[in-house]
Amino acid sequence: MATIYKKVGEKIRKLRKEQGLTQEKLAELTNTDPKSIIEIELGKRNPTLKTISKVARALKVRSSELLK
Repeated sequence: MATIYKKVGEKIRKLRKEQGLTQEKLAELTNTDPKSIIEIELGKRNPTLKTISKVARALKVRSSELLK
């Protein structure tokens, strides 16, 4: 069973790729370290609500969309 972190990461990766963004570009848009984006997408890092909010804004979705 996938953890919530893994599910959030998979959702972020899917949306990022749909929008043609690289991990580096998403990191730049969110003012986050690229390694953090990589680890979040892999489900290895627990993103804070602030980070989820930044990522959602960069991907032009609601934060709740990432948490579904």
